[in-house]
Amino acid sequence: MSIANPVRLVEELLDEIDELKLELRAVKEQVATNEEKHHRSQQRELGLLKARDLGQLFNEMIAGLRDSYQLEYISVVLCDPDHDIRHLLAAGGSPAENIDGLFLVDALSGMAPQYVALRSPWLGPFAACDHQMLFPGAPAVQSVALIPLMHHGNLMGSINFGSASADRFTTAHASDFLAHLGVIASFCVENTVNRARLLRSGFTDALTGWHNRRYLQVRLKEELARARRDRTGLVCLMLDLDHFKRVNDTWGHLAGDAVLQEVAHRIDAQVRASDVAARYGGEEFIVLMPEADVQAGLKLAERIRSAVSSEPVALGNGETVTITVSVGIASVDVEPGQDELKSIGESLIARADVALYSAKSSGRDRVIVEGQ
Repeated sequence: MSIANPVRLVEELLDEIDELKLELRAVKEQVATNEEKHHRSQQRELGLLKARDLGQLFNEMIAGLRDSYQLEYISVVLCDPDHDIRHLLAAGGSPAENIDGLFLVDALSGMAPQYVALRSPWLGPFAACDHQMLFPGAPAVQSVALIPLMHHGNLMGSINFGSASADRFTTAHASDFLAHLGVIASFCVENTVNRARLLRSGFTDALTGWHNRRYLQVRLKEELARARRDRTGLVCLMLDLDHFKRVNDTWGHLAGDAVLQEVAHRIDAQVRASDVAARYGGEEFIVLMPEADVQAGLKLAERIRSAVSSEPVALGNGETVTITVSVGIASVDVEPGQDELKSIGESLIARADVALYSAKSSGRDRVIVEGQ
């Protein structure tokens, strides 16, 4: 054997070692990348799992995931035919209309053709004719990922990722991690909705479905704090059904319950989504109007008064009765230095009650503003 052969053999071995080193480095880099991806994925999931309420959860699902994945657009679509989620969000102080990218719909049909068989993530090009309802006002989107949200095997909505890169989401990409994200998000939605329902049950009047006095006390302090922070007014409407005792005495308490339920429904149809409405006790109701003045309160009170008396209320026994309401209005502007929010709130309700008494004593079926 010539001496050149061992030299060449050594050179070949060294080349192989270099190649192996490069492969090992690539493997290490891939492992590090996978560990980083796994860590980020865990952080995203923890953000969802730690959400205290629906408002925070949807913020994590939309803004949080958008920032984490560095996407141009994310939306969440949920089927909410009974407006349950919408009401829970409003009760928690996070109205649905204030959450960009959240769409609560009565039905999923017509939202996107993929919804017909969406049981695993769908990745592909953005098509305006198919996806514009999931990505409204997002012209930069080129590729999308639709991640199903499931409830007991049924599709309840989706998280929708939109990227300006046509290569970000394609049929060639693995979607296991997106499917896992969808499972976690589905669990979080169901769990947080149930928790919100449980919390609301302690704040809800069983007869009318309205919030109760306990809820009002909590929200009154919150709205006063907001009014102080934003330098806006807070208006209180106190409403009382006229001659309600006559209904109970004449037709019985079941008829009285029917009247309370119907009147609550008519009032609810007039209030704004941002208003706080509660059954204060008996036949008395209170509506708090954030960011409003007395004139706005007067207009709402007159609409309510008209709506309540517009048609007779059916009592369930074939008879009907026309109901009227009296309304007292008071308002407050909280200065930055005022800290006794509890006493300010008690004073606001007391002044609305005095105005209500004036409306009752001056003939009923009317609206009186405090001091008038």
